Amino acid sequence: MLLSADIWVSALLRRVEQAGSFAYIARRGDRNYGAVLVKVLNLRSRDVYVLREAQKGETTVWMRPVETVTEADLDDWIARQVRYDSDLWVVEIEDAEGRHFLTEPVEL
Repeated sequence: MLLSADIWVSALLRRVEQAGSFAYIARRGDRNYGAVLVKVLNLRSRDVYVLREAQKGETTVWMRPVETVTEADLDDWIARQVRYDSDLWVVEIEDAEGRHFLTEPVEL
C-alpha cells in the first residue's frame, strides 16, 4: 500500500458509500503504517468474510486469512489479530450483494 493507511481507508469508505452501501471504521490503527482488515457482511445471505492484504511475490493481493464459520468466530479472530498488532485497522462493510469494493486483486 503506497498511501498512508488513513487515506487508503477513507478512499475505501467513499467507494462503498458512492455505491449505496454502508461501511465504517470498527477500529483505527496507526494512521501511516497500520495494516487493514476488511470485514464484509452480505446482508441478503448473512454470509460474512474477512480480507487481509498480503504480498504474493511482487504483487499485493487481498485474501481470506481464515474460513468463516460464524460472525462471532470471525469477530474473535479479529480480536486476536488486534491484540497481536496494535496498529491494525478494521473496516466493516455491509452490502446487499456482499461486495468488498477493493480495487486491488482479491483471491476468494
